[in-house]
Amino acid sequence: MDRKYQKSKVWLCCALALMLISAIAVSLIQTAGGAVKMKDLRWETSPGLEMSGLLFVPEGATAENKAPAVVVSHGMYNNREMQDANYVELSRRGFVVLSMDMYSHGWSDNVADVGTVATGMYQAAKMLAGLDYVDAARIGITGHSLGGMSANAAVQMDEAFGTGYIAAVLLNSADATYKSAETEDWANVYGGRDVGIVAPRYDEFFFADVDEAGQATPPRDFLKYANAQSFLNFGSAPAGEARAAETVYRETVDGGEALRVIYNPNITHPWSHFSKRSTTATIEFFDAALGAPNPIAATSQVWQWKEAFNFLGLIGFGIFLVPFTILMTRLRFFQSLATSKVVAIRETNRAGKAWFWGTLGAGAVFATLAYVPILTGLNSFTYSKDPWPQSSPYGVATWALACGLFTLAMLTAFYFLFLRKNNISLAERGVAMPWKQLGKTVLLALATVGAAYACVFLADYFFKADFRLWVLAVKAFPPGVIWVSLFPPLVFLLVFYIMASIAANSINFVKITKKGGEREWVNTALLAAFNVAPAVILLLVQYIGFFSSGFMAVPTGNMVLLWLIPLLVILPASTVISRKIYRVTNNPYLPGLINGVVITLIACSNTLTWT
Repeated sequence: MDRKYQKSKVWLCCALALMLISAIAVSLIQTAGGAVKMKDLRWETSPGLEMSGLLFVPEGATAENKAPAVVVSHGMYNNREMQDANYVELSRRGFVVLSMDMYSHGWSDNVADVGTVATGMYQAAKMLAGLDYVDAARIGITGHSLGGMSANAAVQMDEAFGTGYIAAVLLNSADATYKSAETEDWANVYGGRDVGIVAPRYDEFFFADVDEAGQATPPRDFLKYANAQSFLNFGSAPAGEARAAETVYRETVDGGEALRVIYNPNITHPWSHFSKRSTTATIEFFDAALGAPNPIAATSQVWQWKEAFNFLGLIGFGIFLVPFTILMTRLRFFQSLATSKVVAIRETNRAGKAWFWGTLGAGAVFATLAYVPILTGLNSFTYSKDPWPQSSPYGVATWALACGLFTLAMLTAFYFLFLRKNNISLAERGVAMPWKQLGKTVLLALATVGAAYACVFLADYFFKADFRLWVLAVKAFPPGVIWVSLFPPLVFLLVFYIMASIAANSINFVKITKKGGEREWVNTALLAAFNVAPAVILLLVQYIGFFSSGFMAVPTGNMVLLWLIPLLVILPASTVISRKIYRVTNNPYLPGLINGVVITLIACSNTLTWT
């Protein structure tokens, strides 16, 4: 057998092993080695909507020995697995934990507006209160960002219905309610509940206030001003000595003792999902408010190991795409897609080099300058369907489409003004191919993506594990994700990734050493760097300004720029995958299709969907 196919077999086995090891290890960690039962729930809420959640039940939690319970919630455009640090650490300390999918997220039913989304936290607390092994007098809730806003809504509903389900509230990366809605005066709207805030010093959305002159203050100074001080004084008007972060304040409210505390870690808004300090605050708060049945030092945490093994699985998933594709070309039906010779532009003159560097640079500049105007102009951060069910993938995919069309224009000029004059054939490089070959290309791309995601769904079914790194997640998803992803996200992203593949593989040159050998890895690394450069530049501009001044450098881009963080991995990784597949097939469309479909599914399964 050809050496490249032998190596592909080895790499395929390695990829499968990485995903299997990842899934087993993640399962062991999130169940505390079997000491915690993990259940994937679907239940109907009072409004007749289905909600999903992961329920963690520690051993020892019984009807005779009721345990305190905590609802944990992700924020906007995320899903229940994003709360893994909290559910791993709280459940191993003896809390029953329900990690919910908010409405319009994950496996829960989709709704029409953000107001309905915010009602889900109350429904989750209500469900926990009905479990025999839960101490209904010791139920806490915590949510990140929109999840924190949902926690505020849950308190309002708990008060309005007089149900008293919620005993403790921790708002993570979300403001508390500081004033009465009726009088606009300082107020303790939480009553005798224990309440805390995790207030990142560099939160992109919350914790801004105003000083005595009415000037806006940065989030890093939150503790100095009235909102924080009133909160720590149980809703009283700020007066006297300033109260501090990381200190638990207690007062008697409604005949019982209540606490208030603000944690002020030196992190950003999305970083709170991935922060030891934020997780420590969550553990400390619920231990103080509800009492941990199995006390473990708050700084003794194992969720980082889960994240490490999740990442191992993500690496395995990415690797899988290449050797599986290559080995499939050994099948008789797909043999015509393999090639024994890949034609590369191995040498070029000064004019060719100028075109090469010029097109790379122009593409990076265009992508950098176009991102914020396109996404803000499209209103891609919405609170209802406007105009598409998934606003985030729509916005990013439209930017990708613009970049793909710009690349097409640049490469067309490159071809007519240089390549054709130098007798460089596009047919030899796979750009022009028969329709039959193109049809097989589509089928092989779908087979590869289907096989890769079969591994993902098997990991979910048997181990309740997915493959992720922070905000980048490859996970199982409900069938509706496929239909909503077809247009515009899939179509737009396919244009981008096919053009990126043609640019990286077919209209390019490989660096030759002085001894005549190829240094293809240099070329691949260079292309990967230029692909990811716009995301790096925009994030650096935003956060260097934010960290230095306390204010966002691009205030209109505080949400849309966060969507670039997964691209820091996706863009360079897709370039490497593209080059590896092309070197065996001489077919730029095959890796372009695979990358486009995979990344569309990643985007559309990790966001919210409006009805």
